[in-house]
Order: sequence, then structure tokens, then C-alpha cells
Amino acid sequence: MDFLCLLLVFLHCLASTEACSMTHSHVFNVEEVPRTRLCRTKSIMTVNGQFPGPNLYARRGDTIVVKVHNHASKNVTIHWHGVKQPRNPWSDGPEFITQCPIKPGASFTYTIILSTEEGTVWWHAHNDFDRATVHGAIVVRPRRGTRYPFPHPFQEFVIMLGREWWNRGANAVLEEALSTGGEVESSDAFTINGQPGDLYPCSSAGTFRMLVEHGKTYLLRVVNAAMSNGLFFSVASHTVVVVGSDGNYVKPLSADYIMITPGETMDLLLEANQPPDVLYYMAGRAFSYLSLGSFPTTATTAIVEYVSDLPLESTKPLQPTLPYYNDTAAATNFSFALRSPANAAHPVDVPMTVDQDMFIVAAINELECPQASCAGPNGTRLRASLNNISFVDPPIDILEAYYAGIEGVFGENFPNMPPYYYNFTATDQPLSLLLPTLGTEVRVLEYGARMEVVFQGTSLVTGDNHPMHLHGYSFYVVGWGFGNFDKERDPLRYNLEDPPIKNTVGVPINGWVAVRFTANNPGVWFMHCHIERHMIWGMNTVLIVKDGEGSKEKVLPPPRHMPPC
Repeated sequence: MDFLCLLLVFLHCLASTEACSMTHSHVFNVEEVPRTRLCRTKSIMTVNGQFPGPNLYARRGDTIVVKVHNHASKNVTIHWHGVKQPRNPWSDGPEFITQCPIKPGASFTYTIILSTEEGTVWWHAHNDFDRATVHGAIVVRPRRGTRYPFPHPFQEFVIMLGREWWNRGANAVLEEALSTGGEVESSDAFTINGQPGDLYPCSSAGTFRMLVEHGKTYLLRVVNAAMSNGLFFSVASHTVVVVGSDGNYVKPLSADYIMITPGETMDLLLEANQPPDVLYYMAGRAFSYLSLGSFPTTATTAIVEYVSDLPLESTKPLQPTLPYYNDTAAATNFSFALRSPANAAHPVDVPMTVDQDMFIVAAINELECPQASCAGPNGTRLRASLNNISFVDPPIDILEAYYAGIEGVFGENFPNMPPYYYNFTATDQPLSLLLPTLGTEVRVLEYGARMEVVFQGTSLVTGDNHPMHLHGYSFYVVGWGFGNFDKERDPLRYNLEDPPIKNTVGVPINGWVAVRFTANNPGVWFMHCHIERHMIWGMNTVLIVKDGEGSKEKVLPPPRHMPPC
């Protein structure tokens, strides 16, 4: 009888995907707790006392309801990174974009609507530097009655990379940088699953260990939660197979290492096929164009240990070979090798024609210092911009203002192109290019518009890899290159056959990336660089997608109790 019931449920799921969807409920208690790393104890903000925070598990098409109670001493919001939230920007989470913050002592319930996501996405705080310790993974497994498009792994592990650890409080570091106008000081360590690893002082006992059995295959769900740096990641003596990224599958790609930018996720298959009497490091090392000393140069490590009766050959794990910290070729060769499956089960629906295109120049800028001198270049204050507009947070959230028709909160004049064209990647730039305009400008899109956005990097102040993230959407990465984008020649090289689907893409230093998507998710959606200091400096804008005609093409009504400003 039990078997017949299960069979009927399975057949019902195949006939109706909505009938198989489930709602999962969780409670997040945001609280400050003491944690010890690198021989020092400090108070950090956590969810449910955990660092990193709890992982959430669901299946494609499910809904997750999370009630957040803020027991901390400062404001907080939570963003569900990589979840498109169809028609539901009210639960997207960025502070002053789709909500006002949850104040100390207050609560708010998020409704996270999963749609086409399948793989690994994640959640994190979306205010100040709280993301440094307030984050966790969201594991989205295939819909009931379906399976992975690769052999089922023996076991799965979440690997949270980055989590830059400062011996001081992360927000104290931010406040100092904002007050001086200079760079954010280097963190003291990177971490894997909240631990720096045994190459750092006072860290051996807590180092994460992954136990494996010889001959088994494991699925590693890797998230880069770092605030400032991409990371090269590898497992000594093992090859990984990339099978997913940003909540979407990719064609299997064998690799000795990966490069993962802040905000990205990667799903990796690892076959435990090496001698079991040896320990192996998995390690992450910075990918950065800053000068040495501006980021931790020691790799963060965890240990892969085989379950075996054999005595260990050595208690010292083998080290993986990782690219040099500023190896552009190693980074781009990996990042732009990803491809969509492009098959019947996972088809490509990239727009073949475009209704509206945007050419967005991402730049680091300088502002005149309001005091005697600031810590930026030549005594200036550092800012950042998109199309020469450095974003300023409004006094209330943009979504509320848009939905209620409140005027004066934002402008609708974010430009489709920069105010002037120049050699974006030249070695020397005129000083006049360094000054941005401050403003809260958005771009309004028609529902259903087929969009192309080209992100162009620059050499202003300092060139960098900018991981651009769009809330509410995934997009197809159709092209990339170094130098200045050529609108006549470069589109001829676009990949419209099997481009990867992403929600975060690294714009290479002094280069460009082109993405396409259809604006079919109405609402207010943040678009920004996922290097935290660049976002705080203003490398952001907002896309407002208007309602369509049909009842399923309109923004859902707001919850009854949005946090007040």
C-alpha cells in the first residue's frame, strides 16, 4: 500500500509540477556572538549563532518562508542571491532599494519564491559590511520525480569560500574607510566554512575536514562569499568537473582549478580516486589586482581525508598548485569556458534580436575631499560609478516609492550610454574623467523588452575585475573581450548557441562583457558590483521593469507589514 501511494504521488508530480511544490519555513535570529579566530576573540553578527549561517534546502519550484528577528544592535536586511523572486521584489532584500532595514528589536518575514533555479544559490546580509559573517547557502535540488543531469553523487558538501576575516569588527573597518575616503584595509584571513585553515596561526584545530571514501564521487557546492576578492580554488592532486554555476547547469567542464568571483557559485564533482594514505589540501587564494599587502596572501585551506585503515604516509597534506594572484589569463580562460547544456531538458532561450541595449561603463572615481585631506589618491575621496553616476541611497526604499507613486525619491534618467566616449582602457586618463555625478537614477524598462547590456571596464584610478550582479534575473553571457568594446565587430563573435546562464559575471580588467535577457519579471531590481566597497562607493543602479498586460505579469501586492524607514 505504501508503495502504491508513493507511485501515485510520483505520477501526480509528473502531471502537475505545482502540485509537487512545497513550502519550507525557517526562523533566522540575527544576533551578535563572540567568535575566536587567529588567536583573538571578537563579537560578530550571526544568524542563529552560526558562522557561517544555516544552509537552506529546497527543490525547484518550492517556496521558502523565513521570519527574521533582529536581536542585534544595528539594522539588517537579507538578500536571496540568485533567486529571481518572480513578481515578488518585496522579499528581495537590498537596503533602501526594495525595503527599509529591519531595525533592532523588529522582525520581518521573507517569502522566497523559487522558479527555474536548480543548483546552488545563497543568501546574505545586504547592508554595510554585515555580509562578512551573515550568509549561507541555498541548495536547490531537482524537482520531485526528476534527477540531476549527471551521475548522482555519493554525498554533497557546501564549501563557503572567502568570508574575509578582520581581527577588528568588519563595520569598524568600513566606517574608517568611509571617514578617511581611502581604501578598505586588508582583511587578516580568508576562510573555508568559517575557518582560515592550518596555514594561519591558532587555526589548526578548527580547520574544516572533508572525509571521503575511495572510489566515490562527491558534489561540492562552492560559494564565494568574499567581500573584496575573487578566489582561485583547487584540491591537491584531484581534478574537478564543473556541472553548475549560479543555480543553472553547465556542460561538464574538467578543471585543475576554478576561479570564482564574489557572489558566484560553482557546483563541482570530485572523484575520490587518489591514494587514501595521503592528506590533501583544498585551498583558495586571492585573485586580485591590488598591490601585495592589500589582501591576504596566505591561502585558506581545508583538508580532504580518505576514510582508510592504511597508516598515513605523512600528516602534512599535499598542496595544490594555484595560479598567481593576478593571473588574468588563468582567470578568464576558466570563467569564459563555461557553456549551457543547450539540450531538450535545458534549452537555451537567449534573445536573438534586441529591443533595447545599454552600454554601461564601470569605473572607480575620485571626489574632492570635504576636509583638509582624504586618504584617496592625491588627497581625494574614493567613489565608484556606472556611466559616470555614483549611486546615492535614497531616504526611503525605491520599491515603496515606485509602487505608491511617491515623487522625489529617485530619478528615471540613468543613461543607456556614458556621457562621453574615450579610450576606456588607456594607461593615462585625463583628470576630468575622474569626477562622477552623485545621484539616485534608475532605468525604466518595458515588460518583455529583449535586453542587451554591455559592461565596460576602465583603467580610471585602478583597473579591476568587476563581478556585476543583477537581482531578479539570470542572464546569458554572450560575449567578452579585452580593450574597448567595438559595437560593429564584437557582436559578430557572440555565442548565441550555448551561452552560460549567470546572475553574476566578472568583467575582466580593462575589458568588457555582454549579456542578454528578457525583461519579463516586473519590479524593482538592483544591479551592482559585488565587490562590497565598490557597491558602497556607488557602482550601482536600479532597473525598474513595468507591469505587463496579463494578471501573471504584474508585481504582487506588498506584504502587510514592510519594515518602516
